[in-house]
Amino acid sequence: MARLASKDRKTGARLAFLGDVMLGRLVSEEIPRRAPESFWGDVLPELQAADAVLANLECCISGRGSPWNETPKVFHFRAVPAAIDVLKAAHVRYVSLGNNHVLDFGVEALADTISLLDDAGIVHAGAGMTRSEAEEPAWLTVNGLKIAAFSFVDHEQPFAVTESRPGTVYVEPKRDSEPWPGSEAIAVARASGADIVVASAHLGPNMMQRPSKLLRDYKQRLVSQGMTIVHGHSAHVFQGIETIGRGVILHDTGDFLDDYAVDPDLRNDWSFIFILDVGPDGVREILLRPVRLGFAAVRLATGPEFDGICERMQQLSAEFGTTFIRCEEGLRHSLADGP
Repeated sequence: MARLASKDRKTGARLAFLGDVMLGRLVSEEIPRRAPESFWGDVLPELQAADAVLANLECCISGRGSPWNETPKVFHFRAVPAAIDVLKAAHVRYVSLGNNHVLDFGVEALADTISLLDDAGIVHAGAGMTRSEAEEPAWLTVNGLKIAAFSFVDHEQPFAVTESRPGTVYVEPKRDSEPWPGSEAIAVARASGADIVVASAHLGPNMMQRPSKLLRDYKQRLVSQGMTIVHGHSAHVFQGIETIGRGVILHDTGDFLDDYAVDPDLRNDWSFIFILDVGPDGVREILLRPVRLGFAAVRLATGPEFDGICERMQQLSAEFGTTFIRCEEGLRHSLADGP
């Protein structure tokens, strides 16, 4: 995808969406030993070339707190405060906090996470110290375009924010009720000047290559209500991409940085940089750069892995009627001629 010409800079932007960025556990142990840039490998120039990088932060960032024990929980992810420099190195400007790990070390660690992000100028949504703070969209301006990003999660219900307790925006996807955020909240964002509205959605079970019919319908209804981009994550493997007019559903963006064991069949170490060329009219083009995840590292995929990652995405997206063309960088789909 070519960089936008200077005359177009106020009407278009290149947004790079990432899946789960997990900086805790063994990744966190590496942070004091390595330069922040090293975690991104040869992917770093691609991220720095984007006008903004948007990701799901699959951990809290803090030196405080104790592992969550109010309800049974197997995994607890916390990164050292210096992890904020890893995000900054990759030009991350927005993170989703609406997930099942941001409260892994309690309210103190959540408060530290929010404070560190604020100090770094990285906007966030989906969790907060109050309900209104958690439910408010994050705002960022990119090349004159105003972007409003909501975030929410459908599991770890004990993390849910209430009127008296900090936490996450918890939703229960249903067929017979309006998705969150509802059409009124999206309309308010639009009336407040949003050119692009994003739903950063941590929905569905792990290790599933396809969204359930319920979740696909939920995301489709979000777009029909005015959402521009649904940025899905949670499955730890990427899923297909669906387009509706100039709206795009990234059903699941998989993992991007972690220390996880690899499933040899589902290949949770395969993913993409999901690059969207957007303007006031919505998404214009999608470019997917295949990547391969290693231990606390990521790199651009090459050779047979490049081919395998592309082929899987082409097959999954074709099920939604989305056709990708193979190119030197990976996969490309143009919406320029769409309605």
